[in-house]
Amino acid sequence: MTDMTLYIANKNYSSWSLRPWLAMKQAGLGFREVLIPLDLPDTQTKIKAFSGSGKVPFLEHGAVRIWESLAICEYAAEIGPRARLWPEDPVVRAHARAVATEMHGGFAELRRNMPMDIRSRWPERNRQSHCAADIERVVALWREARERFGKAGANGKGDFLYGGFTIADAMYAPVTTRFVTYGATLDPASMAYIEAVNSLPAMREWTEAARQEPWEITYPVFRQA
Repeated sequence: MTDMTLYIANKNYSSWSLRPWLAMKQAGLGFREVLIPLDLPDTQTKIKAFSGSGKVPFLEHGAVRIWESLAICEYAAEIGPRARLWPEDPVVRAHARAVATEMHGGFAELRRNMPMDIRSRWPERNRQSHCAADIERVVALWREARERFGKAGANGKGDFLYGGFTIADAMYAPVTTRFVTYGATLDPASMAYIEAVNSLPAMREWTEAARQEPWEITYPVFRQA
């Protein structure tokens, strides 16, 4: 399926771009990527040329146009069913969808205080106390998924939330990088999950590309830290 084009933003900063990119890679879907750097004078003009929302990621696949991260992930699951991006069991699948959707619509303080910055390390700017409730909830979700479904291999063998990799893991992949960047203090099980996500070949590919990018964005939260 090489007629697919995924428009993304900076790999170092764009958590929303990472999610469908990773899901599509894990599904084995061939696609062309087009990167639009953020925070430049012509950024919005370039994005508006193909995306009515004025945002990335954005997927083109023939006549198909999808402009929202979770919807792109869902599409990848439908056209790449062998990858089992959603568990087959309806009970497990419902749980995974709830976990993924909660990430999609919540955790505002975590996003605000720990913006994604893969190539940096800011332990002195550990803002864990500013978003403690969000971090606690993320870790609780990870723990429940692993204990109820992952360890039993509900979606196949693996060290991910439901055993094998799912869209839920794609949705939380940027969070794992945030916890590394800001030196979050977490329990061993959470650290093991972070290691599993960041050891994926596709995740290593994204991370290496992020490290090579020339663009730098200064977040206001850093100036206030």
